[in-house]
Amino acid sequence: MKSLITATALAALVSSAAFAGGPVVIADEGEPAVVTKPTSGGWLPLLAGVVIICALACGGGDNNTTTTPEG
Repeated sequence: MKSLITATALAALVSSAAFAGGPVVIADEGEPAVVTKPTSGGWLPLLAGVVIICALACGGGDNNTTTTPEG
């Protein structure tokens, strides 16, 4: 029984070493594709300028125009 286990273990070790490795094939993938993100550079500074001009033109002061009733 022990010789059968020993023979099986030896066969497993020898056969795995015999079939290990093999040719290494490196596939050429060609040129990588260049991916660019779409930019928001055209309208974003314009929008920021409009917001700043509106903030300056609209003011931000406290114009208290309420009147108190007489009486």
